[in-house]
Amino acid sequence: MTTFPDALHRWPARALAAAIRERRVSAVEVMRAHLDRIDQLNDSLHAIVSPLPRRTALAMAGEADRAVARGDELGPLHGLPTAVKDLVDVAGLPTVHGSAVHADAPPATHDSVLAERLRGAGALIIGKTNTPEMGLGTLTFNPVFGTTRNPWDLTRHAGGSSGGAAAAVASGMLPIADGSDSGGSIRYPAAFCNVVGLRPTPGAVPSGRPGNAWSPHGVLGPMARDSADAALLLSGIAGHDPRWPLSWIQDPYGLARLDELDLRGLRLAWSADVGGLPIDPDIRAAHARARAALESAGAAVVDREPDFSHADRAWETIEMFEFFSYGHERVDALSEAARADYREDFLRNVEQGRVTSARALAEAFARRTDLFRDTARLLADVDALVLPATPVPPPLAELEWVPEIDGVRFDRYFRWQLVANRITATGHPALVTPGGFTEAGLPVGLQVVGPSRGDARLLAIGAAIETAIGLVGRAPAAIPG
Repeated sequence: MTTFPDALHRWPARALAAAIRERRVSAVEVMRAHLDRIDQLNDSLHAIVSPLPRRTALAMAGEADRAVARGDELGPLHGLPTAVKDLVDVAGLPTVHGSAVHADAPPATHDSVLAERLRGAGALIIGKTNTPEMGLGTLTFNPVFGTTRNPWDLTRHAGGSSGGAAAAVASGMLPIADGSDSGGSIRYPAAFCNVVGLRPTPGAVPSGRPGNAWSPHGVLGPMARDSADAALLLSGIAGHDPRWPLSWIQDPYGLARLDELDLRGLRLAWSADVGGLPIDPDIRAAHARARAALESAGAAVVDREPDFSHADRAWETIEMFEFFSYGHERVDALSEAARADYREDFLRNVEQGRVTSARALAEAFARRTDLFRDTARLLADVDALVLPATPVPPPLAELEWVPEIDGVRFDRYFRWQLVANRITATGHPALVTPGGFTEAGLPVGLQVVGPSRGDARLLAIGAAIETAIGLVGRAPAAIPG
């Protein structure tokens, strides 16, 4: 019989959901446990922002218990507290974007598609999670809510841009949380906080974003403490939506039922440096230990360094154009003085996107197509491709971005994100799962890439890796259990 910790905030999300459905634990008890955890830790971590009043959150949980008692049809996330990344609208809560420009934003009047799906699956949205200004970069800091700290070491970053989500899940403030990712914004914080994050196949999770709804570049995805819980959350937020032309999953609830895989017989391609990128020696060492553990568990691991020679320019061209598409109306509506309240990197991205030529976009889209096909051919011969999830351990909290790795210096904030950017450009799903710790006790993640639209199998492979390596679910050392 599976046993769980006494504290409800450390239970797996799937165990909590089952216990609520079976009336062994009430949604009110689960809510209270997580609200207590937020009260205990959030002043140190700065992970949850714009929270609902405690009375309101408990009332929501009470209604969830009444739905169980009535015998209502229940979604897979019924009664689970969560918070939504503060780039996405939730009715009744402000969307601040981590920006001084939007610090006084009124509560949103409508739910985003993501919030709709969370509520439809039974989740209880109790606030927002912290993000860097306008979701920019893979470290979470902003002038409104401060820096999200890493629960493994409070002097370190939790990552970004879904840093609030990762820190909240790792610390037990939330059992599950959503993230978004175009350049590692799910994957970096998952690795830094010893949790699981999935950048799913584009279209798996409908976003209902304004503007270009056809883009596969930025996606929404789940974060949790293990792959099984990530699959549970994915089942609640994935699926076809008529407002999202790329959406393709017809049976999202089936995603929660992961196949049990044995690593014996699985063939894994192994990349030590994502096509020649600088990687910190501590990451290389932890990555090598993870490989040895997977080989000991029976996986066949073969060296393979994919050709990413065109990925960086393609990603940058598309990313900057996406910033222009998303941000130019915001910027153009402000006076020069008011624009100065935005982070300089955001303004620079918008302006770089503004002058992107048609030729540059055409070349970027062509290179992205080539990368997708090259990756598909590689994955036809193996079950998954395993790479470093980040090039460095969690950085010190005072940094705005990492300027140098293993002697290589960078001139822009996104240059140290290339281990994620290159995989974004392939269009394939990527799972980050705990892969080890440095000698200083800082988490290190593995990035596992699977075939397009093979998200369920990729999560099952993640679960098998987690069984072999055995690092999921550990309580962070820097905070009370």
